Parts: sequence; C-alpha cells; structure tokens
Amino acid sequence: MLNEFKVLSEAEGSCAGIERRGGKSPVLVICEHASRTLPEAFGDLGLSKDALESHIAWDPGALAVARGISSALDATLVYQRFSRLIYDCNRPPEAPGAMPEKSEIYAIPGNQGLTSEQRQARTEALYIPFHNAVRELIAERKARGQESVVVTIHSFTPVFNGKPRAVELGILHDADSRLADKMLTAAADAPLYKTERNEPYGPADGVTHTLILHGVSNGFRNVMIEVRNDLINDDAGQGVMADYLTGLLQQCLEG
Repeated sequence: MLNEFKVLSEAEGSCAGIERRGGKSPVLVICEHASRTLPEAFGDLGLSKDALESHIAWDPGALAVARGISSALDATLVYQRFSRLIYDCNRPPEAPGAMPEKSEIYAIPGNQGLTSEQRQARTEALYIPFHNAVRELIAERKARGQESVVVTIHSFTPVFNGKPRAVELGILHDADSRLADKMLTAAADAPLYKTERNEPYGPADGVTHTLILHGVSNGFRNVMIEVRNDLINDDAGQGVMADYLTGLLQQCLEG
C-alpha cells in the first residue's frame, strides 16, 4: 500500500453512491456489495484477476437489480462504491468478516495481520460514512414526513464450497418479519423462482447487520433480498428480476 492508513484519495470521492435522493417511494434501497472496485492504495490485495472478479469481491448483478427497482418505484438508492474486500459494510467493525483474511477458497494476502490502526482506518473511511449516509437519508425523509422501508439487495453463488444451491431467491429478515412474511406468501402464490426464508444465509450468519442498524432499530419494515447470481448475469436477467421484485414489493407494501 502507498500509505497504510490512507484508504481513499480525494480523487476517489465518497464511498457512498446515492441515486434518486428525493425519490417519492417509501422504499429505501441499499446495496452494500455493489462494487468490486478496490481503492488505489490497496493494489490488488495480492489476489488474481479471477478472484477480484468473483463473488468474494462484490455481489454480481446486485446493483443492476437495485437500480431497476429504484427506477421503477422512484425509490432512493444508496450503494457502496468500493469492494467488500476492503470493508464489508454489512458487518460491524468487530466482526471477522468485516475485513476478511479468507473468503471461500481464497486467502486474501492484503488483509492478513491487519493492525488495529489499519482496521480503524478502513472503518473510518468506509463503514462509518456509508452508514452515516443512510442515517442522513432517513433523517431527511423523516423531516419531510416520508416513511422509510429498508430493502437491501444482494446476490449469492449457485455453488458454495462445492455444493449446488437449489434456492433461487432468498427473503431474509431478523427479528422483524412483517415485510418478509408478506413477500414469502406472495412469492408462493406466484412461484416464478424457488424462494426460501432466510436462505442461503440467515441471522445466525451475521448477514442482517444493515437491517438491524437501519430497519429494526427504527421500527421500520425491512427485508433483505438475496438473488442467485446466475439468474442476473446479463441485462435480460437483471431486468426480469428487478421487475419481479418491484411487483412483489408493491403488492406487499400496499396490502
């Protein structure tokens, strides 16, 4: 690294991308794993090109689906502009997975043996401002009397540790299952995808951090959506999934 405590340069800008800041929908779309871009200071973290393009660096297709939903609903979207390999914004600073030393089959040399100062620098550059940006959006919405419904968008691999995954769409929740329950019922009534509750991950895996931070803690309806990434690996698949999820959300928010 050029400077072990410098995470982002001024030229790289904010870690949080925001679209449709004044969107009229109650839905607030969040995409924490939107990008595989590494800050320049970190080089390639000692990883191969294949690794840096794989699911360990980002959630392929998730941002495109999130943008499709945002556009269709006129919903505000906030997304992380840098790879979760530097900091996974769906994990608190104390979690091992926040700055993983290993992800699936890949050891991550640039994340090995980080000092407390290096970890803090990443936290202050990526985690804190990203979630502060979400908080600011929520405060703005509250000030103008706008409801907030927190919807996070993710994707997952068809095969994990050599085992195929049959589930195509996961509807995840933590303590508050109000929206998830409705979406699961609606999905069962129109079963376009094999849809499961809290699959392929769930609260026990630590994946509901953002939901708790911005949804559960505020009493807002909230849901995390996981899409199998082979279904959204091109424009057509992304469009179909965005349309389907938009319809599902509209139905369940109005019902």
